[in-house]
Amino acid sequence: MSIATRWVRMLMVVSAAGLTGAAYAIRAVGDGLVDQFSGAALSAAIVYTIVLFVRPRISPLPAGTIAVAYCWFIEFTHLTPLPSEISQRSWFARQLLGAQFDLVDVAWYPVGVIPMVVAHWLLRTSAPTRPNSSPLSHNRALHQRRAAAEPAALREPGRFRRTSSGTPPRAEDRRVR
Repeated sequence: MSIATRWVRMLMVVSAAGLTGAAYAIRAVGDGLVDQFSGAALSAAIVYTIVLFVRPRISPLPAGTIAVAYCWFIEFTHLTPLPSEISQRSWFARQLLGAQFDLVDVAWYPVGVIPMVVAHWLLRTSAPTRPNSSPLSHNRALHQRRAAAEPAALREPGRFRRTSSGTPPRAEDRRVR
């Protein structure tokens, strides 16, 4: 595992803990719709951090899509009796799954994920790239390896020049000097 992967995973654990703390703080202070909607948005952001923890090198858009799809899947499973039965048995399961279906939460999940996608995208585009990782440097290195492997006669400048009329030079003009 690379150092970058470890840092991303550590950052995702810290981010998830911070988002969880913010959700519980809002719930403790807030009352009514604010804590409900912020809870849905923050839980979706937490799911995004989990996606990045599992796949640190994933691009922002696929990570956001996976996070929203997962949240919607969990929300729509509330139309069946299974999540409510599980939530009644465990406080932890209730925190993870919720208690009942709420169509408004379906709209708030992307609201929580979009800022995470934007931040992820901005961090990826501003991060320095590794040296020699661009396609141009790769092509340059490939050209240098090929040039080193060619015989000296093939590397001679002007060997395959065309004449001013655009026709190939005659055989006697192409002789190696």
